[in-house]
Amino acid sequence: MTSSNIRRQARMGPALAALAISLGTITVAAPSTASAQAARPSETLNLSQSTGTLVRLSSPMSDVFVANEAIADIQVRSSTQLYVFGKSSGETTIYATDKAGRTVYAANVRVGTNVGSVGEMLRLAMPEASIQATPMNNLMLLTGTVASPDDVSEAQRLVQAYVGATTQVVSRLRSATPLQVTLRVKIAEVSRSLVRQIGVNLIGQDANPGGTFFGIGRGSPGELGAGQTGVGRSFNLSSAATTLGLAGKLFGMDLLGTLDLAESDGLVTTLAEPTLTALSGETASFLAGGEYPIPVAQEQGAISIEYKSYGVGLAFTPIVLADGRISMRVRPEVSELSSEGSVQMNGTTVPALITRRAETTVELGSGQSFMIAGLMRNSNNNNVDKAPFLGDLPIIGALFRSTNYKRSETELVIIVTPYLVRPVSGQLPLPTDGFRAPNIGETVFGGHTYKRRPLSATTVAPSGAAPASPGFKL
Repeated sequence: MTSSNIRRQARMGPALAALAISLGTITVAAPSTASAQAARPSETLNLSQSTGTLVRLSSPMSDVFVANEAIADIQVRSSTQLYVFGKSSGETTIYATDKAGRTVYAANVRVGTNVGSVGEMLRLAMPEASIQATPMNNLMLLTGTVASPDDVSEAQRLVQAYVGATTQVVSRLRSATPLQVTLRVKIAEVSRSLVRQIGVNLIGQDANPGGTFFGIGRGSPGELGAGQTGVGRSFNLSSAATTLGLAGKLFGMDLLGTLDLAESDGLVTTLAEPTLTALSGETASFLAGGEYPIPVAQEQGAISIEYKSYGVGLAFTPIVLADGRISMRVRPEVSELSSEGSVQMNGTTVPALITRRAETTVELGSGQSFMIAGLMRNSNNNNVDKAPFLGDLPIIGALFRSTNYKRSETELVIIVTPYLVRPVSGQLPLPTDGFRAPNIGETVFGGHTYKRRPLSATTVAPSGAAPASPGFKL
């Protein structure tokens, strides 16, 4: 049976029915319970222009119907086989029925430019991606998953160049790599300072009233004698140093000597672990610290206040690349108030800032760490104040000089670790987990400031979250 014969039978059907009705030989009776049922297309055929495919039917057909022969057409090879080929871009429908009127085959046919080879081209260009190209009304819809955000625009560019400018390409591709980056920064600093001061003082006076009085030293050792009435002895004890004093008679003279010894040894440690989460390409920042006021002189003697931030700050901009790599611009900063370098303004002391700052751009994978600043600084300062020539004399030269020794050591390390994360559902752990306020009896008789309770299983971070910070634990 040829295609022309099938179409001819479909066109002769209405004429024969009209003739039978006019002759009164045909009566039509339908059950009252019969209802119309529409047969929907069971599959979709995607074809390129000037290409076709062979369709095998499950049972013989007697009629075939094409909604728009300008888009797609058919050729009947046998009662169970037909060829479907695309002619122009668009979408149409094909139905095939048997002699009893049952639908044997129904399909939507979508015809586009180079549809059949678009998928092959994408598989060759992006073997790690899973992309489906579907033609729809002079456009190409891309669905599926790619490895990185850059592959989305690359796939759209390749398909657009392949199908031509007359076909619009719409991308609904998703990236398999999460686009949110959590950055954990560890800032560790140890600062040690050592200051030593040594000063020698000596004064003497004749034991007789009105006798000779003399003094040698780098400071005020104390008092010796009390006018003409007798001998009085007192030391000037330093509040910032240890004073060793000795007073007595030697060769008929009253002598008083003091030795000032001062040493200051300080140690300061700073540990901060700020954590931030940002979308790829966006900048996130935070500051854990404060702001201090700075008076600023204005016109006509007016004073305004400006605020300067200090503390532990962090700003970073992540960009997720292919294969889960992360390119980041990171800017950590640690600052603190200091009296060194402070200025006086209208009777107000404006403190200075000691700042440690680093800024860099790096690329690494999720969970990898790097050090962006490692600073080891040692400074020694040794000052000797002395009298000319006399301070250089052996032994007794110590009476004519004072020594001030200062040493400082600082070590700063900043470690940065990014993680690719996705939002999670459920409860996340909090620093307040396990805390319960005590009642009045527990506070008064037990001296408790808090009561501990077991942590529930829901406080454990889900597997999709970034590693939890150590934080405060009760």
